[in-house]
Amino acid sequence: MQLTRKSHPWRWPTALILALVTQVSSADLTVLQYHHISATTPAATSTTPELFESQLQTIANAGLEVVELEAGTRAALAGELNETQQVAITFDDAYRSVLDVAVPLLQQRQWPFTIFINTEAVGASGHLSWPELAELARQPGVTLANHSHDHGHLVRRPQESHTTWRQRVDHSLDTAQRTLEQELGQTVPLFAYPYGEFSAELEELLETRDWLAYGQHSGAIGEGSGRTRLPRFPMANRYGQPDALPDKLHSRAFPLDHAELPDGVVESNPPTLALALPDAFDANRLGCFASGQGRIAVEQTASDVRIQAAEPFTSRRFRYNCTYPAGNGRFFWLSQPWLDLTRPED
Repeated sequence: MQLTRKSHPWRWPTALILALVTQVSSADLTVLQYHHISATTPAATSTTPELFESQLQTIANAGLEVVELEAGTRAALAGELNETQQVAITFDDAYRSVLDVAVPLLQQRQWPFTIFINTEAVGASGHLSWPELAELARQPGVTLANHSHDHGHLVRRPQESHTTWRQRVDHSLDTAQRTLEQELGQTVPLFAYPYGEFSAELEELLETRDWLAYGQHSGAIGEGSGRTRLPRFPMANRYGQPDALPDKLHSRAFPLDHAELPDGVVESNPPTLALALPDAFDANRLGCFASGQGRIAVEQTASDVRIQAAEPFTSRRFRYNCTYPAGNGRFFWLSQPWLDLTRPED
């Protein structure tokens, strides 16, 4: 059984979250995550130019509002979206293909976007330079944000002391923020976890800085979402195909208190996820899937539901994704990322 994270003081009761979501708001924020926009870079982190343009057209055809990441996130967390489903577009690592391919297409539509920068890589082969990033920073609707200095694995390693870990992570986070300030003359309180990896104690460091922090697990951002474990839908070729994109764009944040979700660093493999569903939910309509294993069983108990994959995972990172019908062909969407620290770093 996974331990539950410590509750935050701002957490909402589940019943109240459900009432707010279903009665007041019918919209949330969907954040899309990209790396390369290219047909010649590694497939796992690439979106072909043709697919990227098709995705943009799907967003336009759906009539969704593309918004700046920070403003959209804060509005979603505050429950201020009302009827307007919103989308934010993000890129990790500041690859050259983003400037060459994606930026012209986005600027044609006058759509804002965010690039998360690992500052040590700026100017390296395949990455943008500081002059190019400075020019982008002057463009309306462009946000450049922190993706750490060295793109290292920031979760504390087995046998690593807390002091050593804290020094390592503080250096990476703060060096990147200072470098962005020095090179671009501006910083924003936004952060994207390298590899999408985070833990409860890492979240606390982001919380003390008052930064919004984004992972690489899927789902929408809504009133009950955690400020330091915000989801983004990966849009690489495998995950961004046109037939599945509308469901993701129109997804709803799962109506529970995300402070009650487990840390994500696994204690046993496969891990068990326990969820206290809202009273109005029927556990039989909850569909859950595990990375590489397809649909997995949902066991209902007197107080919650228990979700566990049938087989152990051999990868360092994996997820449980659960959906529940939200009406009008839409789905509440929850993704729980897991991290097995016994597996080697990338």
